[in-house]
Amino acid sequence: MMHAALPALIFLLYLAGCLPFHLSHESDESDLSDEDLFFAERYLNTIYSPESSPAGMFQRRGKVSMESKIKQMQDFFGLEVTGKLDDDTINIMKKPRCGVPDVAQYNLFPRKLKWPMNNVTYRILNYTPDLTHSEVDQAIRKALKVWSDVTPLNFTRLRSGTADIMISFGRKEHGDFYPFDGPNGFLAHAFPPGQGMGGDTHFDDDETWSSDSRGYNLFIVAAHEFGHALGLEHSTDPGALMFPVYTFTETNKFWLPDDDVQGIQSLYGAGDQDPYAKHPKTPEKCDPELSIDAITGLRGEMLIFKDRFFWRQHPQMTDSELVLIKSFWPDLPNKIDAAYENPISDRIFIVRGRKFWVLNGYDILEGYPRKLYELGFPKTLKTIDAAVHIKETGKTLFFTENKFWSFDEETQTIDKGYPRLIEDEFSGIGDKVEAAYQRNGYIYFFKGPMQFQYSIWSERVVRVMRTNSILLC
Repeated sequence: MMHAALPALIFLLYLAGCLPFHLSHESDESDLSDEDLFFAERYLNTIYSPESSPAGMFQRRGKVSMESKIKQMQDFFGLEVTGKLDDDTINIMKKPRCGVPDVAQYNLFPRKLKWPMNNVTYRILNYTPDLTHSEVDQAIRKALKVWSDVTPLNFTRLRSGTADIMISFGRKEHGDFYPFDGPNGFLAHAFPPGQGMGGDTHFDDDETWSSDSRGYNLFIVAAHEFGHALGLEHSTDPGALMFPVYTFTETNKFWLPDDDVQGIQSLYGAGDQDPYAKHPKTPEKCDPELSIDAITGLRGEMLIFKDRFFWRQHPQMTDSELVLIKSFWPDLPNKIDAAYENPISDRIFIVRGRKFWVLNGYDILEGYPRKLYELGFPKTLKTIDAAVHIKETGKTLFFTENKFWSFDEETQTIDKGYPRLIEDEFSGIGDKVEAAYQRNGYIYFFKGPMQFQYSIWSERVVRVMRTNSILLC
């Protein structure tokens, strides 16, 4: 489990003008603009600065250095810890997110905060013009149900008076001395359980709120903020609801991730009847039983897909970065069946079920998704298990069940005589392939926790390895 209870009542974001530290070009090796330097200073003072928060007066004297704050942020997000404002660090800073600090030590009381009762009330004080009243009501109700489904908590709405959780929309300075920052940036914030403002949850009405993927989905943000209002701090797990950076995800079949379940049940215990038998877990790259869904190159990087995630592996990086598929491509499905790169056309092909998408870099081309049968595959084909492009021949091999096809990228047609049986052409790898990629005259085939290094020229398996060795485990 990667998060614990919030140890403070007062913990929200930095007030402009409160004991700032200053960034300088001398301390930065990436030659950032003055605008980026100012932005980074404000971000770090908001999220990683104890002396600039109300709780700071209770902390030890002395400012935390700029380098230390950058290192804390890089460590939290799993970046290379350099203490310098490199591109990856600035890119994370620019992502829309929750306005609550990431590091628990910046909060006030070293103890867990939770509601002392299981019956918690809430009241919606006002509404955003972006949605109808019923849409807001439904999003709030559904967001609270995320937490009551897995705990003994019950939520009751009040139409008047003071509720435990007071919910409102506001702009800039909105009555709690923690002003919002305008469109994008910090989307919302919430106070942990307690008297007064404890539990209160505020949404920035300079954002565009929606019930779908446009703007910011109110249900997703509200569910995250209610985690804070119930006592949870931020999680370092990129798959957790309590991860601080906003990512759109499907809301019709939303399952609370296991990391969040463990966190909230550590406070309130389990409920009588969890409607979800299995909560999604974030894959561990060095799990000896790790299997993968798809793998492809992308302009020198390697993308390794597993469930709703993929690892980004760059040859100049010592570690792999795990991110959500939806954080890069909101319009792609949550799970990928097959993927491959055609470096000649600079295109990435993504397959899920009977559909495929084509990407140029990180952009989905217009007109997609399309159907697999448009490439010449039979209409009865339900999906592709794996795909690999052989740049020396210009062919792409598509695998499904115990067969494979050879596809000519230049003519955009399937070669004659296909499909063929996998075991007849690739002896030693078995009769099913789950992922594949090609490099330096070898095809690497993945099946479950094993991968097979197959020599194209000698037509045999030369080595068998663990799947997780692709992630340097």
